[in-house]
Amino acid sequence: MKRSFAREGIAASRVRSVFISDVHLGTRGCQADRLLEFLRNYDSEYLYLVGDIIDFWAMNRSINWTVAQNTVVQKLLRRARQGQTVIFIPGNHDELLREYDGVSFGDITIQTEHIHVMADGRRFLLIHGDQFDQVTRHHRWLAILGDVAYDGLVQLNSLLSSTRRLLRMPGYWSLAGYAKNRVKRAVSFIFDFEDSVIRTVRERGLDGVICGHIHSAVIRDAGDIEYVNCGDWVDSCTAIVEHLDGRLELIRHAESSAKQFDGVPSAPTDSPLHAA
Repeated sequence: MKRSFAREGIAASRVRSVFISDVHLGTRGCQADRLLEFLRNYDSEYLYLVGDIIDFWAMNRSINWTVAQNTVVQKLLRRARQGQTVIFIPGNHDELLREYDGVSFGDITIQTEHIHVMADGRRFLLIHGDQFDQVTRHHRWLAILGDVAYDGLVQLNSLLSSTRRLLRMPGYWSLAGYAKNRVKRAVSFIFDFEDSVIRTVRERGLDGVICGHIHSAVIRDAGDIEYVNCGDWVDSCTAIVEHLDGRLELIRHAESSAKQFDGVPSAPTDSPLHAA
């Protein structure tokens, strides 16, 4: 199926499933406008929210809730009301919702994890992934400290973005993405996040996994397991779609629409990003 980002009057692309994670509603860095653009262009039977959709950690410090972010919530609720299967798998930033495992709110069902059966019969574990992050599990204070530092980078990045526009400098550059590409890469390798996830999925006899958490979007084969990460809607603006035949595709929305939006610029999706 051809990927498209339709404008008004153009029909949305029909896919079987959409997987998004790490939206971080309630924060300055959330790119809700881009997410709305993406959602308008993909119609699906299943919609999976793979954790850190709402950032309660950041909202404990300060709340940045825009009209666009409110529209995102309304759009998700509307899709559920219209019969689309919408499942919310909480992450560490919205972990309070894990207490409501199996409960439905506005036709959106909360589940700590889920097994999704692809159109071609493959079985995938859907999980946020913070369970495999040793910093988040055993050094929560360090994760929160990193989260605070990240918020500071996002605010500074907004100022730099405005300066670049005033100077008519072409393109977009993300300070947060640059810093994380230099620092977080080492952390992700040390703790072997992806390998830990893949090992667990293999032990459970499943065919693959779709997760989030580390803000590093990818689809890759690991022998008998397919490892898929949704990325995020703060820096990279990425999502995963399942086509009608069961094929998975990584959608890099920022690459198609970055020039149409102002605000926080996008970072390369192959960099290990904000995992706190």
